[in-house]
Amino acid sequence: MSDTLRLPPALAARLAADPDLWRDFNDICDCGGRLAGTESEKNAFALLRERVRAASPANAGRSIPVPYNGWKARRATLRLADGTPAACHPLVRTIATAKSGLTAEVIDLGRGTPEEFAEHAGEIEGRIVLVRHELMFAAGTIHRRRKYDMARANGAVGFLIGGPLAGHVVAGSSGRDSGEGIPALGISPETAARLARRADGWPTVTMTIETDEAPAETETLVYEYPGTTDEWVVLSAHVDGHDLAESAMDNGTGLAAVLAVTQALSPEVATWRRGLRVMFFSVEEWALTGSAQYVQSLSSVERDRIAIDINLDSVAGSPSLAALSSGYAGVEPFLLRVATANGQSLRTVRPLMTNSDHANFAAGGIPAIRLVAGFDDPTAHLRVVLTPADTRDKVAQGELRQAALLTAALVAAACNAEPDEVARWRARP
Repeated sequence: MSDTLRLPPALAARLAADPDLWRDFNDICDCGGRLAGTESEKNAFALLRERVRAASPANAGRSIPVPYNGWKARRATLRLADGTPAACHPLVRTIATAKSGLTAEVIDLGRGTPEEFAEHAGEIEGRIVLVRHELMFAAGTIHRRRKYDMARANGAVGFLIGGPLAGHVVAGSSGRDSGEGIPALGISPETAARLARRADGWPTVTMTIETDEAPAETETLVYEYPGTTDEWVVLSAHVDGHDLAESAMDNGTGLAAVLAVTQALSPEVATWRRGLRVMFFSVEEWALTGSAQYVQSLSSVERDRIAIDINLDSVAGSPSLAALSSGYAGVEPFLLRVATANGQSLRTVRPLMTNSDHANFAAGGIPAIRLVAGFDDPTAHLRVVLTPADTRDKVAQGELRQAALLTAALVAAACNAEPDEVARWRARP
């Protein structure tokens, strides 16, 4: 059994020695943070087209238009009560303030748990809620969007989130699509500390945000390599990021690994049971919009033909890898057998985490995993994702190769898995 799960030695050797993996990663980082709607994002899509074409010239791929509610921040400031300016960063899709700004008291809810919101429910209305950013790749993490939504639901007029890295602000999405919302900024941990409640009351700040909003369009880039049946294994990664840094770990690592795996496996797929569908999504950082539109467009027959989505998002920055199995318990034994057969360690995490594109496949009834590095490790470099420190120096070549090799083994084994094995993947507890 292990022989059928092990990546063929010639393929493994080719991937382990592939010089393009590290080159591609650095070239992706050179594109910049790839915020949706910017030239940086467009340049990254052009680079991906060029690299896939070089690997498989006969496959032109196809582009699926992705309309979305475009947004751009023109200006954002934060001033403390004494007039001191504080560094800040507008959260994606935040609404604008009035030109004169928003002045209000700040209520610090610490981490921003549901319990903390409940305990202070009577004090939130009319105030700006302050919460803390937390490690996104951890069990029990509370996503920023949930905190923003709880602030709105309790009548807050603004939202601040303190970042994890000393001296630096934090980025991220408010989760708002369009329409109503509250102004939202990322700030540094030092600024957050200055906004604690004092004996004389809550501190006051003034937020000023200017934005442009208009209909926009990006794309989902798709390359298909058919197998011997009409079934597919999807290999996906998101292109877009944030503009504070290079978005190197999130998700330059996933993009580079997908390119390497595609180059290594695409010549072999024609003889395999299932084809390989390579997908590059965007506006992932904007509430998973690109993949949501794609899954919603699929008929039930098309969904049934997808055996699994293997989604790569932030797969280096730590030597430890985890597979978020999205509640599909039946896929976990397969993942662990493949990892063991290929000499790798892998942790499986079952609860659905809606923190990347795999979540839309899983919600659509398609088995889906997210491969991620540094899960539950507060010391891993992944802790600085969404800050100016998400740069290429946080990624070791060996970590990126390890992720690419495990991904290739998972894809190859999934493409060749027996029908009864695939049927077990769809089982839910």
